[in-house]
Amino acid sequence: MPAKPKRKLKTYRTSLGFFDQAVAAPSMKAALEAWGASSNLFHQGAATETDDPDIVAATLDKPGVVLRRPVGSNGPFTESAELPTDLGEVESKPRGKVKSKSRSKTRAKTRPAKAAKKASRKTDEQAARKAAAAFEKEERRREAARAKEEAARARERARRDKAVAAAEAALDRARREHDTRAEEIEAARAALDARAEAEQDRWDKQRMKLQEALRRARA
Repeated sequence: MPAKPKRKLKTYRTSLGFFDQAVAAPSMKAALEAWGASSNLFHQGAATETDDPDIVAATLDKPGVVLRRPVGSNGPFTESAELPTDLGEVESKPRGKVKSKSRSKTRAKTRPAKAAKKASRKTDEQAARKAAAAFEKEERRREAARAKEEAARARERARRDKAVAAAEAALDRARREHDTRAEEIEAARAALDARAEAEQDRWDKQRMKLQEALRRARA
């Protein structure tokens, strides 16, 4: 079976909560899944593709991993970013303005080195292929983990179904045994009732004869 062609990764960024977030992914859909977004942030204008060399380099270093930095800052994107120190200022400012200001500062500072780094990355196809392979490897790991969890759930369902079937079979056996014993007891009770009735008839006849004999003896 021929191997699937590796997809070229792009870098996408957004701002969620107190953090700017960036990820290297093959598509906007993959980026939204990595962010855990419940809506299309790209259609809403809250997420974009970026060619900022520092951000691109950081995300291609860890493809598929969501990197963060405090919103409004110009620091590097990392896996574990600390909360902004000026939360009050961040909360009081409109999110769109903070993001726009951060973006303009970053572009202004990195513009001199941008062209050189971009040209270097374009010629480094080997690094791009390596990043794409790492992303696909991470995807395969996630798929394997999901498959393993599903197999565990399937085994648990099978174990539970087997236990339920065994319990139902045991209940059916016990019910049949009870019904058989109840029928035997009912039959025995009917026989005793018949014997008791026959005994009562016999006694009634005998008593009447003996009472008649006693009456004659006294006369």
